[in-house]
Amino acid sequence: MWRAPRVWRLAAALGASPDPGGGPGSLGERLSRAPPVRWAEEALLALRDAAGLPCWAAIAGGAALLRTAVTLPLAAGQRRLLVKLENLQPEIKTLAERLRYEVSVRGKQLGWSEKVARFHFKKNLRRIVTELYVRDNCHPFKATLLVWVQIPLWVCVSLALRNCSIGAAGSEVQEQFSTGGTLWFRDLTAPDSTWILPISLGLVNLLIVELFTSHKEVSRLQKLATNFFRVLSVVMVPIAATVPSSMALYWLSSSFVGLAHNLLLRSPAFRRLCCIPRTRSDSDTPYRDIVSALAARYGFKK
Repeated sequence: MWRAPRVWRLAAALGASPDPGGGPGSLGERLSRAPPVRWAEEALLALRDAAGLPCWAAIAGGAALLRTAVTLPLAAGQRRLLVKLENLQPEIKTLAERLRYEVSVRGKQLGWSEKVARFHFKKNLRRIVTELYVRDNCHPFKATLLVWVQIPLWVCVSLALRNCSIGAAGSEVQEQFSTGGTLWFRDLTAPDSTWILPISLGLVNLLIVELFTSHKEVSRLQKLATNFFRVLSVVMVPIAATVPSSMALYWLSSSFVGLAHNLLLRSPAFRRLCCIPRTRSDSDTPYRDIVSALAARYGFKK
């Protein structure tokens, strides 16, 4: 029997109705009962009660607090690691050229074929590069730590807000959420019928993608990844239009804070504060360069 891919099932679980159709054993129900989701519910309600905030402000403030306290330090650490990797490239290039010469000489002495010489070159280059990563404590896998923390946090908080919106966290909480909105989304338990929150989410996510690639030359693989995230930003719009407004508000708030952090990490003063080393590609006017790059890319300049 055909089963939908896991990522599709997870998206469906996030936007599921109170009775997802899969019963108590469905993916959405199992995830919503997980301890981290319950902890996220308790933390959100505790923040709201302690600060005396309405539900919508607690959601937006919680997103800002979570991203600033948890993901911003990780993002700064990721930038430090990426800078170390960038600064290693000239040394790696020099060592690779020397190794290629040594393998060529050795290959002629031992009568290696081109295929054998290439095998020894790649094998020794991998060893050298690994030793450099260890020496500078900058293995590329460490750069993925932000993703491994950010995505589970996003899922847990989203499911916690879903529980609060559909009554799984208690009918009293659901009633408070139904009147705890503002402006055009006063009922946080209902989807945003105006589509303002979903479309804003898509625009902010697209802007983050464009800012990330506005200042650098990218490889073919990076272009594919960029296009993937562009498509994902667009796909998130209809998904956000089907979930409770509390979830759409959290997604938008989280993305907006992420955009602010992305810009903050371009600031030379903030980078110095975070002990992020300079690279040859760093600019003293990053924001002006971003505007110029976007204007040139999309033809805003005459």
